[in-house]
Amino acid sequence: MNGPVRRFLSVLGAILTVASGVRAQVLRHEIAAVNIEVPVRVFQGGAFVDNLTLDDFELFEDGLPQKIEAFYLVKKRIIERQEPGGDAVPATTRHFFLFFQLGDYDAKVGEALGYFVRTVLLPGDNLTIVTPLKTYRMKGELFGLVGREKTYAQVVGLLRRDIQSGYTESRAILGEMTDLARVIASDVRAREITAEGITQALVDPLAAIPAESPYQGVAIEEQLMHYAALLGRLESLRAVDEKRLLAFAADLKALEGQKGVFFFYQREFIPKLDPRIIDMLATKYNQRPDIAQSLDTIFGLERRETSLNVDIVTKAYADASASVHFLYVARPADRFSGVRMEEMSEDIFGPLREMARATGGLAAASANIAAVMRQAVEASENYYLLYYTPAALRADGRFRSLTVKVRGRDFRVTHRQGFVDD
Repeated sequence: MNGPVRRFLSVLGAILTVASGVRAQVLRHEIAAVNIEVPVRVFQGGAFVDNLTLDDFELFEDGLPQKIEAFYLVKKRIIERQEPGGDAVPATTRHFFLFFQLGDYDAKVGEALGYFVRTVLLPGDNLTIVTPLKTYRMKGELFGLVGREKTYAQVVGLLRRDIQSGYTESRAILGEMTDLARVIASDVRAREITAEGITQALVDPLAAIPAESPYQGVAIEEQLMHYAALLGRLESLRAVDEKRLLAFAADLKALEGQKGVFFFYQREFIPKLDPRIIDMLATKYNQRPDIAQSLDTIFGLERRETSLNVDIVTKAYADASASVHFLYVARPADRFSGVRMEEMSEDIFGPLREMARATGGLAAASANIAAVMRQAVEASENYYLLYYTPAALRADGRFRSLTVKVRGRDFRVTHRQGFVDD
């Protein structure tokens, strides 16, 4: 993949060939029927509960109780217990996918990678890393051949380089938009005289703008037109490709074993004029409806909506029997006088959070992403596998909802929300 990606999620298309040719996991069970796999994690507080048996679980499909045919307790890649006994053994191969949407390299991400490579990965695990520029696939044999420290150094070096190169255009656009918004705000504030006769721009150090700004002295109409053009360019770089996202879910479904997907997403901001500045401009140009409309359109307070069909996407990832973890890298916004740095993450935050919920994964936000990464891994390494045979499979493409409970206990239970009957 060459050049910067169009959007963090569109980079998923780069790994569509990773899983090709792999057959879907089928539990070879004595009963000649389709067996539905349900990975389940049970917690008391933050600790995994590992002493449960098959009889402790209740499983429902579309609200109707189902008979659990087989039960396994898996820790990392080892099956520690199974009921009933027999030769049926599910695959416990581990596939990890790490996606990075980071405008700036964060040292805490390096710490998270260090923990993952040094502590989590085992020989035989498969790791795919997707950066803003490229996709890297590393087979488990690599760790044993070159060592963990060399593997870590290589991975973190690739990530830092790709982040610096992959978001050059986005960073340049945001920098230009910020400069332009500051110039507009400064022009308005410079006309605001205080009681002492000193301009607000002089008493507010945040109001200072670069003396060499090319936007100083430009007519407001041209400033707004240029800001709108920059905003359009930025939006084109953030386009979400739903088809590729769904294609990746389909390939995940085809993989055997445990599938852990970790999305690292850094909080994003876009420069907007302070509402008070917008009001002052609207008042000044109240006889210019074109300017008033432009102000409302590009600096408005409307909420950004996702272009994804969240219901379809979340069901596809639940159907894939993957565990999706959304790790949101929180960071403070820059501050400039007259400019409000508005978060522009909500159009993707909601869908990724719902994907995590639908697959039984973790969604968490923190400035210390290394700690959140550890929490996500520890929450996913141990799990139960439950299998049941549906009374009737209609192959009608409908989504069948799943609910798992532990009898008589108030534990926190996470699992995929269902599967597609196909």
